Amino acid sequence: MAAAETDDMAFSRPDRDPRRPVYVISVAAGIVSVHPRTLRIYEDEGLIAPARTPTNIRLYSENDIRRVLWIRHLTQERGVNLAGIRILFELEERLGTRILEALYDEGVRAREAADTAEQPAQTRSGSRRTCQL
Repeated sequence: MAAAETDDMAFSRPDRDPRRPVYVISVAAGIVSVHPRTLRIYEDEGLIAPARTPTNIRLYSENDIRRVLWIRHLTQERGVNLAGIRILFELEERLGTRILEALYDEGVRAREAADTAEQPAQTRSGSRRTCQL
């Protein structure tokens, strides 16, 4: 088989299913930059539910990875504890609304406003020159 044919086959694959479990715990932990134990804690807390192989190996999907990234964002950027995150996930499922996206958008807007407020102050302080004798 020619290299061009191999490349064509790779590009003709249908999009991956984000629900398909494909990552073992060490790879998933590396993707989201956490220790594998952290993923086990999230599972124990009921925040994620990775698939299991017949030999009981955890497999994480793209959706699981995305969910862990949300958990990390909420704990580190928003100060929400794991019990609060569980409640947010439950509310989102019950109401069918995107609570987490609204929180994320709110955080982005707050950061942008803070950055905008800092810029004029930095410009003013950076443009001042003092004369030293």
